[in-house]
Amino acid sequence: MAVLLEELVKSLEQWLKLIKKTPQDYVDPTLDPVLLVPGVAGSILNAIDDKTGREERVWVRILGADHEFRTKLWSLFDPSTGETISIDRNTRIEVPEDRFGLYAIDVLDPDMIIGRDSVYYFHDMIVEMLKWGYQEGKTLFGFGYDFRQSNRFHGTLERFASQLESVYTASGGKKINIISHSMGGLLVKCFMCLYGDIFEKYVKSWIAIAAPFRGAPGYITSTLLNGMSFVEGWEQNFFISKWSMHQLLIECPSIYELMSCPDFHWENPPLLEVWREKTNGNGGSTVMLESYSPVEAVPIFREALACNMVSCGDLKIPLPFNMEILRWANETRKVLSCAKVPQKVKFYNIYGTNRETPHSVCYGSQDAPVSDLKQLPCYLANYVNVDGDGTVPVESAKADGLDAEARVGVPGEHRGILCDRHVFRILKHWLKADHDPFYNPINDYVILPTAFEIERHQEKGLEVTSLKEEWEIIAEDTDDQSNTGHEKPLVGSISVSHVGGRDGSREEACATIVVHPQHKGKKHVELNAMSVSANA
Repeated sequence: MAVLLEELVKSLEQWLKLIKKTPQDYVDPTLDPVLLVPGVAGSILNAIDDKTGREERVWVRILGADHEFRTKLWSLFDPSTGETISIDRNTRIEVPEDRFGLYAIDVLDPDMIIGRDSVYYFHDMIVEMLKWGYQEGKTLFGFGYDFRQSNRFHGTLERFASQLESVYTASGGKKINIISHSMGGLLVKCFMCLYGDIFEKYVKSWIAIAAPFRGAPGYITSTLLNGMSFVEGWEQNFFISKWSMHQLLIECPSIYELMSCPDFHWENPPLLEVWREKTNGNGGSTVMLESYSPVEAVPIFREALACNMVSCGDLKIPLPFNMEILRWANETRKVLSCAKVPQKVKFYNIYGTNRETPHSVCYGSQDAPVSDLKQLPCYLANYVNVDGDGTVPVESAKADGLDAEARVGVPGEHRGILCDRHVFRILKHWLKADHDPFYNPINDYVILPTAFEIERHQEKGLEVTSLKEEWEIIAEDTDDQSNTGHEKPLVGSISVSHVGGRDGSREEACATIVVHPQHKGKKHVELNAMSVSANA
């Protein structure tokens, strides 16, 4: 029954593809093209059987998810090439390129109906940008990739170079604005360093969102020891089990490249802490809290995962903490540290704030200490949190090491930030899709001039200049419910004077500013100024 249901769902999906038309009410031909680049686990992956040619989606899916995930996606790292290869050598993993690369990064499980927003990735942003006048295949494109691989894996970077050239050609020779999310920022940064000439030729600007430039220390520590869930709440019952995901990520170079950057000068270094119970020579025991820096924590990872093993068909495969991958990841960090933004390319950084974000990780407690490190994968992690987006600390996301046009913090969760109204407003401004020179992306308001009058005249040997100017400040998030209509305007004034040198010149000026109470998200401001100048 499950197989028939799965085939029925696939047939319905194909039918929906045929009848679906993406709404495109407005197209702005002046816009420069945009290429969206996702982070880890942010691309649909299809498995192709080289013997039969059969193709099926293995990330993300509901029916038969865990079984297909283990048999098709579990992989082993090849240190000679830097590639992680599926254990099933008859399986080839590919990213679908439908809708000019957007299909793979839009909705990660198109079959899902209930709770579908839990598998949205760039969906909301794509819908929003279509409203701004972007057009799929002309000014809006996507780049999905096999997120198991290293961020400097040559196969991924060569595909990225090819996509940049395709976007440039399809848009009529216009330079490209890249928007990356999360680990996608590390991929773009690696490409910028290793393929600098191509990057400069095709790219106009790069906007990084929630990028773990110096790692996501607490999140990755617990991922390597305990695994991770792609979604939280009841929806995770439909997805890959945390243990299955754990076994995949232990052999993924991309995950090791998200570990805490060991040579970064953290304000408070992230630690791995373990309450340890040790016996003494007299048969007694003591409990101590041991703390390890990112470098010192490596032997703990090795011991904790020393016996980790999976069964795949008739094979039993050991999957310990992989020192070959760690060495590869350290070389990737060296590449990242050398990256520079080309002179003609603009770089922007948006990072998430106001969420408790894992930084240091502690296992065990004084009352329930860890006696055997091999049991760490069975323990729940306790976190010391810092400010961030729930996954990436602000300190890491801000430390891009690049010349940035702007860095803006937005309150939001790591993946949820991709559908945040404030982020949309900032992107629209930076991409010049709003044609609004008055928007301030840092404070999220628009200053709209509504009146401007200036007059000059002579009066009894004096030159008198009067100025009147009015604005409306529009801030959608500001709460004005407390305004009952009886509040009085705020009035302020200032005056200055200047006396010249030997010629005795004199000038006086005064100004009055009136700020009216906010009403319906708008605040009216009036400025009246006058200056008087005379020569002796």
